[in-house]
Amino acid sequence: MKRIILIFILLQFNGCSKEVNMENNSSAPLTKHSFQDIWTEVNSDPLSTLPQDSISFGKLFTFSKNIILSDAQRTLVERNDIIKHFDKLAHPNGICLKGMWEIQTPNPYSGYFKNSTKALIIARASSAMSKTKRGEIRAFGLAGKIFPTSDEKKINAEHTANFFVIDDLGGTDAEHFTDVELTNEPKVTTTSEVLKNLLYALKVSKAFSDADKNPTIRQLYEVSELGEKEKSNIITPKWMKITAQKGQTVDTEDFRDEFALTNNKKIVFDIAVASKEIENKKDWKTIGTITFDSSVVSTTCDHRLHFHHPKWRDDLKYQ
Repeated sequence: MKRIILIFILLQFNGCSKEVNMENNSSAPLTKHSFQDIWTEVNSDPLSTLPQDSISFGKLFTFSKNIILSDAQRTLVERNDIIKHFDKLAHPNGICLKGMWEIQTPNPYSGYFKNSTKALIIARASSAMSKTKRGEIRAFGLAGKIFPTSDEKKINAEHTANFFVIDDLGGTDAEHFTDVELTNEPKVTTTSEVLKNLLYALKVSKAFSDADKNPTIRQLYEVSELGEKEKSNIITPKWMKITAQKGQTVDTEDFRDEFALTNNKKIVFDIAVASKEIENKKDWKTIGTITFDSSVVSTTCDHRLHFHHPKWRDDLKYQ
């Protein structure tokens, strides 16, 4: 059973995707851009109906190429925010959000975890595998892209800082996205979805274990290093938790409709961090918020917006 759980972790948390054009690779130069450039691109091809893309075992490989391994390696090194069309194999259905990342509480961490930090953010809320509707087992995820500015038109000379949080790798029967807690080291429950997709997961497990290690946690150093010139004094939280504030539940069948931010509607999530445990419980401290004020379901959101995965490091300083 532990083997089954590990396989499913490797499938989901690494956010695997298949590139249609394999010219996207680590040698591609960083494209300098503004936040507005990226958000305009994400909005350039909105969809009037919610897509229902399904996972497919046949997308994982060909007779002549290990697509999954190539993809796993690319995800760790590609730093551009918009790339050529690709298929997201683990989280194919999502909705893109824009808003503001704000840290409002003193804390020991560096970069964009610092108190009084304010930054633009583009995120993608998604559900793993093919399930999107209430009553189905869904594993909710949020990938975030923090820009080193609060000015929408400023050209960024730095990379964006990317993070990934998920509620439960095995999925839950939670009725709403806003009901769950999402963390960078999510729990895993052995559900029917884990067992149903075991063969699919077997193919990708070896590829991601070859590309990187410790797949059960996604480190946060990109955020703690953003904007810092002196890298020797970086302090990074070990864990981060993103939770919707109470009173924002929208009762919809598809989770993407919960994020229909029209008529000046906003949705606010709390940011909590921790680096130690007390009596086997993480010592969470809420330090800020993410306020989303616009959303779109689009082809670019699902097939061109790219979130870089931080490669595992052993040299991080935790508080």
